[in-house]
Amino acid sequence: MLKLYLVILTFSLLTSCGGGYKSEPDRLNNACSIIRERPEYLRAFRATERRWGIPVHIQMATIYQESKFISNARPPYRYVLGIIPMGRQSTAFGYSQALDGTWDEYRAETRNRWARRDRIDDASDFMGWYMSASNRSLNIPLNDARNQYLAYHEGRTGYRRGSYRNKGWLLRVSSNVKSRANMYRQQLARCNVGRFA
Repeated sequence: MLKLYLVILTFSLLTSCGGGYKSEPDRLNNACSIIRERPEYLRAFRATERRWGIPVHIQMATIYQESKFISNARPPYRYVLGIIPMGRQSTAFGYSQALDGTWDEYRAETRNRWARRDRIDDASDFMGWYMSASNRSLNIPLNDARNQYLAYHEGRTGYRRGSYRNKGWLLRVSSNVKSRANMYRQQLARCNVGRFA
């Protein structure tokens, strides 16, 4: 009996230390459905909102754009001559698609050395940390989904230089993030998220 208990305990510990979901939620266009399917997301988003001031709907819209809520998302491979793989386009990984260097900076600054990009609570906290710093250094309002996303994508230095201005595709994407954030905000207001907590 003791042996069985130890096996169950070991299995539980190993699975709890693992990353998040390897597939996207069923209904990505419905914030209430996402929260209903994965209530731990709402707990993480609320904790980030309390700590950093970034609204839940903006976190959700940014994570949708970056990873479609897939915990181990990575950018595609680059190919030479269309067939020879030459590594990934960047070191981005996880829900937030944080780059290695920026993730290391976050872990050092927040003293959260055990943080992982494939855990929703760490990924949303990273996002809050980053966007809060964009608010302080670039005066981007915490509830400005479009400009927060531009600074998130381009980096604060790139945003300050206006590197996004000549990227029509990125301007379209940032407008989509804003629209999705508004949609998620309206949905969350109607679905009584308190019962998912």
